[in-house]
Amino acid sequence: MKKIEAIIRKTKFEEVKEALLAADIEWFSYYDVRGEGKMRQARIYRGTCYNTSSIERILISIVVRDKNVEKTINAILAAAQTGEIGDGRIFVIPVDDAIRIRTGERGDIALYNAEQEK
Repeated sequence: MKKIEAIIRKTKFEEVKEALLAADIEWFSYYDVRGEGKMRQARIYRGTCYNTSSIERILISIVVRDKNVEKTINAILAAAQTGEIGDGRIFVIPVDDAIRIRTGERGDIALYNAEQEK
């Protein structure tokens, strides 16, 4: 199992969400986050200087079985990529175990409903 974390532009979130659903990735969490990038700049508006270095993004967090890692990454890349600076990052992190609280199931089976695959 792997945990995939993707930091993407807020404007691309709906496209990424649709791409993940189309790739049969039906469960994920997302958060509003702020970060600092390479671009450091200040903007002046009506005589007041505003620091625009802090960037608003969305962090998507998904735990998937090993067989779904590449299709998840490809779905995010296809939907989030603009080719411009600031598109974001994808991190792939190993997951040792997963436990479904309701049933106590452990491992891959805890990530999906086996009865739906019959």
